[in-house]
Amino acid sequence: MAHIDYFFATISPFTYLTGTRLEEMAKAHGATITYKPLDIMGLFARTGGTPPKDRHVSRQEYRLQEMRRQSAKAGLKLNLKPAHWPTNPAPSSYAIIAAQAAGGGDMGKLVHSLTTACWAGEKDIAEDAVVKACLESAGFDPALADQGLLAGAETYAVNLEEAVNRGVFGAPFYIIGDERFWGQDRLDDVEAHLKNA
Repeated sequence: MAHIDYFFATISPFTYLTGTRLEEMAKAHGATITYKPLDIMGLFARTGGTPPKDRHVSRQEYRLQEMRRQSAKAGLKLNLKPAHWPTNPAPSSYAIIAAQAAGGGDMGKLVHSLTTACWAGEKDIAEDAVVKACLESAGFDPALADQGLLAGAETYAVNLEEAVNRGVFGAPFYIIGDERFWGQDRLDDVEAHLKNA
């Protein structure tokens, strides 16, 4: 059985554009997923990346064009300049970590509901009420947003270290065995690999 280590950032538009396709692929091919939210700005700093606001204007313009094109391709509404971006990704990431540890809900739906809130819902995913609503909509106890914060912070930091050590440099990023795939636009390649795993 194949296993996918899924490194992502809750404030990444490209994580949002993954939708729930990864979960659909995993189910179709009998693969499992471990969700590893991380600090994308910390990852950029460690791996030679540049935060979007600090990139050359040509790169900023291209990023917006690519977001628009990929949004249309995925059939997902996306606000190119959401009201609450960037925001603190830690609260939503801690909630994902707590939910994965607790079990009982739909992890793919949770990740997608949080990224949707940011990129299509004009909501601040650093706010407790938003995080709790997303937990509840995915079948988890909303109280998880208030539990295990220390463990969440520790795991969040460990995820970043693991990502750096395993060659991750952006989000979303999928690792299956020794194979690495960067970007939601590589999901066809992920699926092809799962078919042969």
